This record gives sequence, structure tokens and C-alpha cells, in this order.
Amino acid sequence: MSTEADDRPPFRLDHFLVNLAARGLIGLALALPYRWRVGFGGWLVRRVVGPLAGYRERARANLALIWPDRPEAERNAIADASLDNAGRTLIENYSTTAFQARAAATEPQGPGYAALIAARDEGRPVILVSGHFGNYEAARASLVARGFEIGGLYRNLRNRYFNAHYVRTMEAFGGPVFPQGRAGTAGFVRHLKTGGQLVLLFDQDVPTGAALPFLGRPARTALSAAELALRLKAELIPFFAIRQPGGLDFRVELDAPVPHGDPETMMRQVTAALEERVRAHPGQWFWIHRRWKGRARV
Repeated sequence: MSTEADDRPPFRLDHFLVNLAARGLIGLALALPYRWRVGFGGWLVRRVVGPLAGYRERARANLALIWPDRPEAERNAIADASLDNAGRTLIENYSTTAFQARAAATEPQGPGYAALIAARDEGRPVILVSGHFGNYEAARASLVARGFEIGGLYRNLRNRYFNAHYVRTMEAFGGPVFPQGRAGTAGFVRHLKTGGQLVLLFDQDVPTGAALPFLGRPARTALSAAELALRLKAELIPFFAIRQPGGLDFRVELDAPVPHGDPETMMRQVTAALEERVRAHPGQWFWIHRRWKGRARV
């Protein structure tokens, strides 16, 4: 007879030890006052984790690919800012109570906010789509504080020990969260069909995606957010949480809903909205991702 334990991946000492170290550092950061811990999280990823894990090298390579004409010193500064933002984002997401309190004080802006309110009041579904920029969870927390039931979709991490508490941090923001896969897809479709709202992040490489231009280079992009919006007659609203000077607060912007059409055209518009923010605040996008992983080598 099979059991739940039988279905678990085999024990991996390296993953177990990495999780122990990560939990220790997160615990150390959480012992600090909020302002200090967020700064410490940024410093830790920028100065220690990023260089050791190869994230700084990857960010610099991506920047050299996209902006080869910019001075190297400028690209390096953007890479460091990106690592700092990633570290701040991680520890913010573990600081549930304090982070939610700050996010609750942030009033969303933009034409998409009125469209979101109207859809909720009329019982129509909404897909909020964004990229790994600023801290996207700040927008979800701000909206949850205003009575929205914002669901989330996540990709399970390879390290199952770290993944267990990582998922709990997302659940703590309120609103249901669903894992990628058949069961998760069924869950968030049901949530949308009842007039719920869902957050999707679209800016990671998808081998089966369409080659859409992103920052001047083709990037394999999933069309699923647009396809789902068309299938369920849902609003598709780009949103962004832009980190403000000082590094602790955010401006939450919701763009006007993307007009329904063919999925590729819709996702081109979503991509253009992200490009606009990345160009304005380049250090807030996660350059550490392999966004152009499937590009042709030149």
C-alpha cells in the first residue's frame, strides 16, 4: 500500500543543509526591527548570496545582452540593485504582520483599480498580471486589506524543505494560493468562475511560449493569462508594486484592462507595460532570472 510519505522525493542532504542555513539567516533577520531586517535582507543577497550562487554573474550577463551600449559600471550598479531588491522582497514576504501593515496603508492607483472594483461588485472574474518586479506581493497585500480575495499561483521550489515554509508565507497574505499543475489549475479556475481575482506572474521563460519581444530581444512567453481571460471572460489587468525611495514602501499601480483579442496581442500589451516599468526602474526587476534562456546564440 502506498502512503503519502512514499510519494515524497528522496531525502537530499544538500537541500536539507541549504534550508537549515536559509532558515537560520531568515530567523536572524526577523529578530531585527523591520527597517533593519529589510535592509539586511537586501545586503545579504547583494553581497553574499548573489555572488556565491552566481546570481550576480547572471544578472550582469543579462544586462550586457540587453543594454550592451550602457557603461559597464552602470550595468553592474543595476545588477547590484536587482539583488538588493530580491533580498528585500524575500524578507518582506516572511515579515507577514509588519509587511501587511505597511501595504495596507498604500492606496492603489491607476484606471485598473476602478475596473477591479467594478468587476468585484458585479461578480466578474479578474486576472491581475505582473512580473517579478518591485515586490508584487505588496500589491496583493494592499488589495487584500481592502476586502479583495486575491488568489495566487506559485511554482514549487526544487528544495522541498524550503518550499514548505515558502508556501506558508504566501498563504499568510490572505486569499487562496494554488500550485502550478493540474490540481492547482483546477482550483484557481474554480476561484475565478465564482467571480474571484487571481495574480499571475508571466515573465519567466516558458519553452512552449510564444517568442515575444521583451526589452528588444525575443523571450519565450506564456500566453496562458490571456487565454484564461478569454475563456472565462475575465478582465486582464496589469499591475505593479514599485519600491519607493527609502526601500520600504511601494506605489501600487493598476493599468487599464487589456482589451480582449487574440492572446498574443494581449500579452504583447502586458509585456509592454512591464517594459515601461523596467526602463524607469531597472534595478527593481529580477535580472537574475534566465528570461532569454531559449534565445538563439549569437
